[in-house]
Amino acid sequence: MEVLRQWFQRFSSDPQVVILFLLLLFGFVVVLTMGQMLAPVLAALVLSYLLEGVVATLQEWGMPRLVAVTVVFLLFMVFLVFTLLGLFPKLSYQLTQLVQQLPHIITKGQEAIMRLPERYPELVSQAQVQDLINAIRAEVASLGQRVVSVSVASVVGVITLLVYLILVPVLVFFFLKDKARIIGWMNAYLPRDRALSTRVWREVNAQIGNYVRGKIWEILIVGLVSYITFLWMGLQYAVLLATLVGFSVVIPYLGAAAVTLPIAAIAFFQWGWSADFWYVLVAYGVIQALDGNVLVPLLFSEVVNLHPVAIILAVLVFGGVWGFWGVFFAIPLATLVQAVLRAWPRRAEQLPAPEEAAS
Repeated sequence: MEVLRQWFQRFSSDPQVVILFLLLLFGFVVVLTMGQMLAPVLAALVLSYLLEGVVATLQEWGMPRLVAVTVVFLLFMVFLVFTLLGLFPKLSYQLTQLVQQLPHIITKGQEAIMRLPERYPELVSQAQVQDLINAIRAEVASLGQRVVSVSVASVVGVITLLVYLILVPVLVFFFLKDKARIIGWMNAYLPRDRALSTRVWREVNAQIGNYVRGKIWEILIVGLVSYITFLWMGLQYAVLLATLVGFSVVIPYLGAAAVTLPIAAIAFFQWGWSADFWYVLVAYGVIQALDGNVLVPLLFSEVVNLHPVAIILAVLVFGGVWGFWGVFFAIPLATLVQAVLRAWPRRAEQLPAPEEAAS
C-alpha cells in the first residue's frame, strides 16, 4: 500500500499527468454514455479526419482551403452515391438470394455430415453427428427469430439511415471547412500547461492517420481483387463474399479465419467436393497470403508497431466493451494506449516547461 500511495502522490502532484488523465477519462465517458446519441457526430468526425489528409495534400499543391474542401467533399458525395446506388442494391439482392437458398445449403451440409460415420467410423460416431445436426437446427431457428425481429425494426432502421444520410455529410463539410475555428474554440477551454497531452496527441495523430488511410486502401484492394477472382472462377454471391473479405482485414488474424467459413460453405453448395471447391479455397488462401506478406508491408511499413498478441488483446477487450465499433477501432485505440504509455513520465524524467513545449 505504501508503494501505491507514493506512486499516486508522485503523479497526482504533476498537473500535466492529471490533465492527460482527465482528458482521457472525459473522452471515454462521453463515448460510453452518449455514444449512441452522438453517433452521427462521431461518424462525421472520423470521416472528416480521413478526408483532412486529402485536403491538406491539395493545399500543399497551392489550392485554397475552401476550394480544396469543396473538391474533396464533392468527391466524397460521388463515392457515397455510388455506394448507395451501385453497391448496396447488389449486396441486398445477393443477400436475399442467399437467405432463400439457405435451407438447401443446410440440407446439403447435413447430408455431407451424415456420411461422415460411414467414411470415418473410427473418428466420428452416429451420436456425435446427430448432436451436431441438432445444434445446427437450433442455431438456424434462433437465426430465423433474429431475422424476424430485425424485419420488424426495419422501419426504425430506415429512418435512422435517412437521418445519417442527411446529418453526416453536412457535419463532414462543416468540420472540414471550419476546422481552424473548431480547434481554436476547443483550445480556449483547455489548460495551457498540457505538454504531455500534446505529445500523446502528436504520436497518436501520426500513427492512426497513416494506419486508417492505409487500412481503407487495403479494404478496397483486397475486396476488388477478391471480387475479380470469385467472378472469374464463377463463384456465386461474388459481390457479397468479396465485401466480406474486404472488411475482414479490419480484424487482424481473426477476420480472415471467420470469412473462410462462408466462402467454403457456398463453394461446397455450388460444386461439392470437386476440384473447383479446392481451387476457390486455394485462391482465397493466396489472396490472404499476398495481403499479409506483400500489401500490408507496402501500405503500413511499421506505422503501427504493435505485437500480434497486443492486437488480439485489443480486439477482444475493445470489442467486448463497444461491440462492432470497438473491433473496428481496436488498433487505433491500442495505439492510443501505447502512446500514453510511451509519453507517461518515468521516475527520473522531467517534463518540459509550458514555454518550452509551446516553442
